Amino acid sequence: MSNTASTDQETALWGKRTGDSGEERFLEGPHRRSFELWEALKIFCEFIRGFRALHFVGPCVTVFGSARFDEKTTAYQNARKMGALLAEAGFTVMTGGGPGIMEAANRGAKDVGGISVGANIRLPKEQKPNPYLDRWVEFRYFFVRKVMLLKYSYAFIAVPGGYGTLDEIFETATLIQTGKIKNFPIILLGTEYWQPLLQFLEKPLLSHGAVDAKDLKIFHLTDSANEALEIVKNAAFNEFGLKYRYRPKRWRLFREAGNIISGEVRKN
Repeated sequence: MSNTASTDQETALWGKRTGDSGEERFLEGPHRRSFELWEALKIFCEFIRGFRALHFVGPCVTVFGSARFDEKTTAYQNARKMGALLAEAGFTVMTGGGPGIMEAANRGAKDVGGISVGANIRLPKEQKPNPYLDRWVEFRYFFVRKVMLLKYSYAFIAVPGGYGTLDEIFETATLIQTGKIKNFPIILLGTEYWQPLLQFLEKPLLSHGAVDAKDLKIFHLTDSANEALEIVKNAAFNEFGLKYRYRPKRWRLFREAGNIISGEVRKN
């Protein structure tokens, strides 16, 4: 099989299943107390592993998007440009670490010598992290992975995607709406793709009182990567007072991974 065919096959399989029968069993319902305790310990260890690996990556912006768009598509090219602009501004570009849009954003960061990290989900053996990552962490549980994608970022950019991207968008929006995280911007990059979603939010949801008008202001719709960058920088620096602070020291006790930041976040 050619490399191209192999890559296409990997992309097609991405996200189809977790490839982990243990997680499937965990979500089936109640089990023996010993089983539940062991799973809880594994979840705790997975969180700690993520914290250790990502503690020093610096202020991030997370880019969400589908694994199914290849480099010939406009969505891929927009994500790649977005990754480059974010890296040039000094942000670490974080993605789910897979192919498609995730690869494009990570690739854009590497194009300009920026920092690129991925929070992968354990998938079938055919799946591999994309080749444009300075650091990546593989997770067994989707909910742990989503915490990592949210925890370190000052903004979230959604390039066209499917169920997984929608899940990430609305989980982030719910946390903002309920005050669990600050009012970080969620930028929908691609007007033609995302406008129908906003229309759905405005018509049935808003008209029936399921959301408030202020809840819709969580989202920023644009076709311009440059405009998206300005929204990110305005929120990070002016609203949340981001400054490049001292680099925390590693705790040798926890064998934490070292800092990989090559430059400072630049306001201008």
